[in-house]
Amino acid sequence: MAEFTVNAQRFDPYKNFKFRVKWDGKYVAGISKVGMLKRTTEVVKHREGGDPSSSRKSPGRTEFDAITLERGVTHDPEFEAWASKVWSVNNGLGTEVSLKDFRKDILIEVYNEAGQLAIAYKVYRCWVSEYQALPDLDANANAVAIQHVKLENEGWERDISVSEPTEPSFTPPVTG
Repeated sequence: MAEFTVNAQRFDPYKNFKFRVKWDGKYVAGISKVGMLKRTTEVVKHREGGDPSSSRKSPGRTEFDAITLERGVTHDPEFEAWASKVWSVNNGLGTEVSLKDFRKDILIEVYNEAGQLAIAYKVYRCWVSEYQALPDLDANANAVAIQHVKLENEGWERDISVSEPTEPSFTPPVTG
């Protein structure tokens, strides 16, 4: 079991608005939203013939929910390039899928208010099951065009090599 060092001085939980996502060793530009990391383990109920009328419960199969990444539409081709590895219209019959490299491991990093890396999660064997290149376009709207990918995955774990940062402290300059 991994051991975590705990900053006894930190009282507040981390905020959900400072984060970055990395794949292929590079940070992906402009991601504004990352869906939750969620896993669910099925409950297997069983009982023996001599047991009372209640059931025993044990863990069964664990499923990992898909993760959605959203960002504003830009010229950065990363979302589309990855989605095209799962299915590409122009590759021809029998070569629609890039079987060798359509899966990627990704890293989700969470930062504290000072911009220090606080927590990271490794997500394994992801692939794009849904890609939205453009949203509904509306000439009367005042909004950013958002694209998204939905990533199926085969599990995730906390990156225990990321330790809790020593939070900065400073004294503001005195004016007068």
